[in-house]
Amino acid sequence: MSDSSILDRRIAAMACPVDHSILDPKVQDDPYDFYREAHATCPVMPVPEVGGVLVTKYDDVRFVLTRPDLFSSSGRGGGARKGLQVENSRRYRDIIRERGWGHVETLQRCDPPEHTAYRRLVGKAFLPKQIRAIQPQVDDISRELIDGLMPSDGGVGECEFNLDYAMPLPGTVIAEQLGLPRSEIHTFNRWAHAMLALAMKPVTDQELLETAEIELEAQHHLAGVFEQRRAEPTDDLISALVHSHVGEGDDGDDAEPLSVAELQNLMHQLITGGFETTTSALNHGMWLLVRRPDVQARLRADPSLVPAFVEESLRYESPVQGLFRTATQDVEVGGVTIPEGALVMVRYAAANRDADVFDHADDFDLDRTGDAKHLAFGVGPHFCVGAALARQELVTGFTHWLERTSNIELARPFDGPVHDPSFILFPMRELPLRFTPA
Repeated sequence: MSDSSILDRRIAAMACPVDHSILDPKVQDDPYDFYREAHATCPVMPVPEVGGVLVTKYDDVRFVLTRPDLFSSSGRGGGARKGLQVENSRRYRDIIRERGWGHVETLQRCDPPEHTAYRRLVGKAFLPKQIRAIQPQVDDISRELIDGLMPSDGGVGECEFNLDYAMPLPGTVIAEQLGLPRSEIHTFNRWAHAMLALAMKPVTDQELLETAEIELEAQHHLAGVFEQRRAEPTDDLISALVHSHVGEGDDGDDAEPLSVAELQNLMHQLITGGFETTTSALNHGMWLLVRRPDVQARLRADPSLVPAFVEESLRYESPVQGLFRTATQDVEVGGVTIPEGALVMVRYAAANRDADVFDHADDFDLDRTGDAKHLAFGVGPHFCVGAALARQELVTGFTHWLERTSNIELARPFDGPVHDPSFILFPMRELPLRFTPA
């Protein structure tokens, strides 16, 4: 019997009395009943369709994320993953490899010590002193965006918050940090959607080909930027990466410059992270303000509460619902033995609603104190490198909107599901707002 067949049998043998699946788009649109059911009856849940398990409890999630020796980000556990369009993923990688630069493992997609070297290079741009230095830039971008949405006659204004603000704010900031023109952020956003497409939902053959073409467009454009920066260095993150060496700072002279494939993979992660996750956090925070006029009123009366609002909104509706690891050996989690090679779906959002850790976990509580820290940015060696920048963008954004308006409400009811399907993220389809200028 093959290793994959043995793995399938071991996962199938993990009985679980939950009637719903995280692969169901309806569950992905509103997963919280599912998470409660999982916590109560099956915290480590088999997902035989993908040859894996779902981990939902806070302590178990922390354990998985802080043990890269047991749970690999690179897939070095050797599991035979299935479902999740594995064949489509292989076809996609082949297209990219043949006509562009193949997907190599860097940063979030590798383990220490390789991960440590990549993180050291990228992390320089996200140090606290760097975030403080660009604060005036973030302020200016935010105010400029809001100015453009204010009605000229002083009356009631409307906007599609997702496209008019939640995407352009972090998108413009990361573009300028990378050294890409802010005028092209809609192109970069299209790249980000394409780069994440196969991790979001099933795609047709035609969608796969179209998505590959967009990523190839991004790769060849970026390759030209890399060459330009090699010839003419500038003061931006792309230039810093182009002129960096893996192992820089270590003893010895054998450090190698980053290859084009490594640069492409780093840009893939920086672009998708810079656009998708903070956009989702801005959307969900604003949606909370719309649903909770009492919270909106408190923040208007006391803007010093905005940072607490940001942290609670990140816990309450985490923009990254979960990510994947691979078990490198048989390991017990939550009293269940996860077999070697299994795909481990680590659910940050479920951990952040764990009632054993957070009092009244399913309630939004602006005064929440004393609870464990949320895991919206992860924990351990792969803690989000851009967390400080994201927090600053969120605080800036909500502060400015509350200053510039006296009321914000939903412009119309949602037509259909609130969220696009996604295996890992929590993207809102739209957020139509009506607001009264202050």
